[in-house]
Amino acid sequence: MNTDLRPTDDTAPVRYGCACCRAPDRARRLFAGALLAAGAEAALARDGVEVGPPSSMSKLVSADQVEQAAVTQYREMLKQAGAKNALAPPDHPQVVRLRAISQRLIPFTYEWNPRAREWKWEVNVIGSQQINAFCMPGGKIAFYYGILDKLQLTDDECAMVMGHEMTHALREHARAQMGKNAATRLGTSVVSSLLGLGNIGDAVLNMGGQLLTLRFGREDESEADLIGLELAARGGYDPHAGVTLWKKMAEASKGAPPQFLSTHPSGPTRIRDIERNIPEVQGLYDRAPKPAEHFEPPKTAKKPTTPSRETSR
Repeated sequence: MNTDLRPTDDTAPVRYGCACCRAPDRARRLFAGALLAAGAEAALARDGVEVGPPSSMSKLVSADQVEQAAVTQYREMLKQAGAKNALAPPDHPQVVRLRAISQRLIPFTYEWNPRAREWKWEVNVIGSQQINAFCMPGGKIAFYYGILDKLQLTDDECAMVMGHEMTHALREHARAQMGKNAATRLGTSVVSSLLGLGNIGDAVLNMGGQLLTLRFGREDESEADLIGLELAARGGYDPHAGVTLWKKMAEASKGAPPQFLSTHPSGPTRIRDIERNIPEVQGLYDRAPKPAEHFEPPKTAKKPTTPSRETSR
């Protein structure tokens, strides 16, 4: 059945509708076609990993409140570390190293979370032998000396850890987890009536002290691995370091499991997922400007709790 309301006879010159009606319709079709073409081109042009949308549970709590709670806890942590002479000074080689790496990754975070443009990013090193690192909401990053020292991380591997942890903040995994916790404690019916925050805000403030102990699900961890891989590659760091990093982590976990692994599940599956996604970011790495300066890991595998002032890089 022909649904086109025009003559099917090719010799018939008749056209329905006046020219003034046909022209806008044709323009609309051309415009719609151009939009579709542009959208398809943009989709094809975007290189990198593919992940799903952020968790809707993050909408149950205020981003401002979560980030402020993170600032408060981060400041307290630095204060306590300083009082114990366990906060590495700004000129410490490992601090200089990590801050240089962060400056290469930060510009690529904005695509994943527009709020990241306004964050006051910070990177510090805590003098502890724990194998751990984190990035709190709002871009507050800390590496424990143990992860640099015991794993003898290369710059590329440091970038993988940093990109992974940045992703937790960018995708607001802590905020989403707080939303889930608040919903569980207060009840979904109460949450529905408190979208203007109120008691939810109080719950967020009370949970602020849990930011360092929140456990993320496997989906969050996989997302952090993949987006972190892309951030590092765009910053000029070899994505294959994602594999060597987690092999080192697996080796370290043969004794007492590192603190890092208590909230970051590891295993062969994780390494296979990273290997499978390396081709998605290899082109980004190949085209990216590479770091002009390379840094070295700590000199020995054993250091005192307080980081020393290494004099060479």
